Amino acid sequence: MTDLAKDELGAPNVVDRATFQTELDALRVREKAHTHEGDAIAAGRRRLPMVQVDGATPLIGERGAVTLLDAFEERRMLIAYYFMWQSGHSAPEQCEGCTWVTSQVRELSYIHSRNVTFAVFCQGPYKESARYRDFMGWEMPWYSAQGSLDTFLVGRRVGRMHIVCYLRQGSDVFETYWTTIRGVEAMDNSYRLLDLTVYGRQEKWEDSPARWPQHCSITRTKGGAPDWPPVPVWPEGRPISQWPRLKAGYSDDLGTGRR
Repeated sequence: MTDLAKDELGAPNVVDRATFQTELDALRVREKAHTHEGDAIAAGRRRLPMVQVDGATPLIGERGAVTLLDAFEERRMLIAYYFMWQSGHSAPEQCEGCTWVTSQVRELSYIHSRNVTFAVFCQGPYKESARYRDFMGWEMPWYSAQGSLDTFLVGRRVGRMHIVCYLRQGSDVFETYWTTIRGVEAMDNSYRLLDLTVYGRQEKWEDSPARWPQHCSITRTKGGAPDWPPVPVWPEGRPISQWPRLKAGYSDDLGTGRR
């Protein structure tokens, strides 16, 4: 990158340390209010009523046919992420948003320590989607909910990403909360970290000053702006996190006949 290219990017005003701290302290008041409001909203979630669902609703897992009750793995609570799926399509054609958030759910021991299981309920067939899970290197429990989506997502749009939370009382199962679209950012840490940086998520919708970079998205794009070396510039056409898996030698063959 040339010095001229660097100068073409916007940047904050340069000030002394005292002025910087004054501005940061003012923002911190808003950050704390935001945190406290988030705590209050979470308290409201804990007080929501719940609705009973059929614990015998079938799923397909690595051991074959199982039930929603089995997916709890004997824990009291279950968080299920409903992964969108394009049946019969190749790995590059699978949902970039679902791939984005699922790629960031790794260490489950903290969730387990609170008597909670996390699992993915794929909206497509088990065989194809499990091969995708293996290609991506994900280790969380994985099930196909394809034949039960009208039961699991009653009143909601099948084919959209969802998080649904469940509570088990003996053999009785209850739904306690659900969210979709930007609500699934609860699974994400990359955006949370990027939001702390001067250029943010670098997406077009953000309220940023003039000349701030806004080239990026979670979709089938380059891994960063092309004028930003040493950012890895992946070819287009796939969810971003697939490229490092291919580079590491993992096969993206889902058995669909399409590559």
